Amino acid sequence: MPPPARALHMNLHQLINRSPQSPLLLAFLILHSTLLPTRNVTAIKHLSYTMAWRCSGVSNSDLVNRLSQSRLIKTEEVKQAMLAVDRAHYSKFKPYEDAPQTIGYNATISAPHMHAAALESLSLYLFPGAKVLDVGSGSGYLAACMAEMVGPQGRVVGVDHIPELVELSTSNTLKDHPEYLQDGRIAYHAADGRVGFPQDAPYDCIHVGAAADSMHEELVEQLNTPGRMFIPVGDGDGQAIYVVDKDKDGQVTKKKTMDVWYVPLTDASKQYSRR
Repeated sequence: MPPPARALHMNLHQLINRSPQSPLLLAFLILHSTLLPTRNVTAIKHLSYTMAWRCSGVSNSDLVNRLSQSRLIKTEEVKQAMLAVDRAHYSKFKPYEDAPQTIGYNATISAPHMHAAALESLSLYLFPGAKVLDVGSGSGYLAACMAEMVGPQGRVVGVDHIPELVELSTSNTLKDHPEYLQDGRIAYHAADGRVGFPQDAPYDCIHVGAAADSMHEELVEQLNTPGRMFIPVGDGDGQAIYVVDKDKDGQVTKKKTMDVWYVPLTDASKQYSRR
């Protein structure tokens, strides 16, 4: 083991015990996690998970305010969107806990801090009148948040290859914001999101809610100029969020922003059968 890794290995638990809630400590440990033995990487993931729970609330407004106080929500537009969309309509289990929850069919609704991260990353492209693609729309929660941000003249296209989840997202949105469906601000479709939804392309931004095994060029092609995509990429050995930007001239840049853990973006038969 190289000296930096040895020193970090020896002092990891001491560091955690000394300052278990320090965001700077967590960032430092994640940055150096590739130098650590597997058991310490697991400890870092546990620490991250524990820290995220600090943002859990007793109501939707409490949850959102805690995310804002922790600077996980930074912009007023994102805060107001998350205040306007009540997670209790989209998650049967512990909706205000800052952790992912099952929604059935081997799918989850992501943790609130990850939804905040996605909205913050895409916020400049969620302007009034924007057109958005949400791949793996699942519960419909994030599609509703984005619909709130793009306003009555905007459009959010949600796609999921599990028809039952399309029905779920539709039902959830009808309980919370039926006007989004009635005025066409949101449209949900049963489709293979790995190839996007070319019928309505191009999109000012694209959100992908499951981990792709590679960068899907079909999605990149469907970005507007300019446009941005927020996509987790990777497999069981590791995943990361990539922010893909396409400028006004069509030039594409891809930037890795954070390590994550998402359910895989796969075909419907594998998702139905996965245990």
